[in-house]
Amino acid sequence: MSAVDFESFVRDLARLSGEAILPFFRSSIGVENKAGLGAFDPVTEGDRAGEAVMRQLIKRTFPAHGIVGEEYGAENEDAEHVWILDPIDGTKAFIAGIPVWGTLIGLARQGTPIFGMMHQPFIGERFWGDGAAARYEGPAGQRSLRTRPCTGLEAATIMTTSPKLFDAETKGLFEQVEARCRTYRYGADCYAYCMLAAGHVDLVVEAGLKPYDIAALVPIIEGAGGIVTTWDGGPASGGGRIVAAGDKRVHAEALAILNP
Repeated sequence: MSAVDFESFVRDLARLSGEAILPFFRSSIGVENKAGLGAFDPVTEGDRAGEAVMRQLIKRTFPAHGIVGEEYGAENEDAEHVWILDPIDGTKAFIAGIPVWGTLIGLARQGTPIFGMMHQPFIGERFWGDGAAARYEGPAGQRSLRTRPCTGLEAATIMTTSPKLFDAETKGLFEQVEARCRTYRYGADCYAYCMLAAGHVDLVVEAGLKPYDIAALVPIIEGAGGIVTTWDGGPASGGGRIVAAGDKRVHAEALAILNP
């Protein structure tokens, strides 16, 4: 990897995927349902185009690396370095014309996320981190990302993409946490985690996530000073039930309820 300008490479991944995806945003695109009868898990040509162009560039530049993507599955996933891609995290927002979706670009080494970026090409924002630091670039310029202090749940703003993420077992636990918080917001997909890293949100609680939904966000959150784990306190990069907090005090209180 040392022979490649990593920062330029990741910027190329973001730029090229954005160029592939944006023609399909707020257009009369066709939408397919990947889920079975009675459920809705949409995929668009924008998803496929964005992932395809990233895979091509990764294979050309780092042929020994593995790739795990939402649309085209896994290749060489036992490699030391594996890219974890979600071309449009928030496809339901995408097809509704709401710009709270993003392209997630993650890199793991021996299974541990070491770099992540969330790129929103319509707004022109990028959030990225390596676990030690995190940065923002967009219409407001460039700056470091830092989570904000929060004394506990009673002072916290909590987010989740939708209460319908939770099944009968997990819904009650989430509602207990939400009831303790000062205020709540729904519907931001990957943006919720980036707003946590930027110091605008204190807690994100979700369930049913896949690795490509969260792996790229872990180095951003941790680089900004936050903490992200599963509900039982384990590593978040594999997905599942996820809790992210900007302050360890909030995280500890949430875990006490979510993992009684």
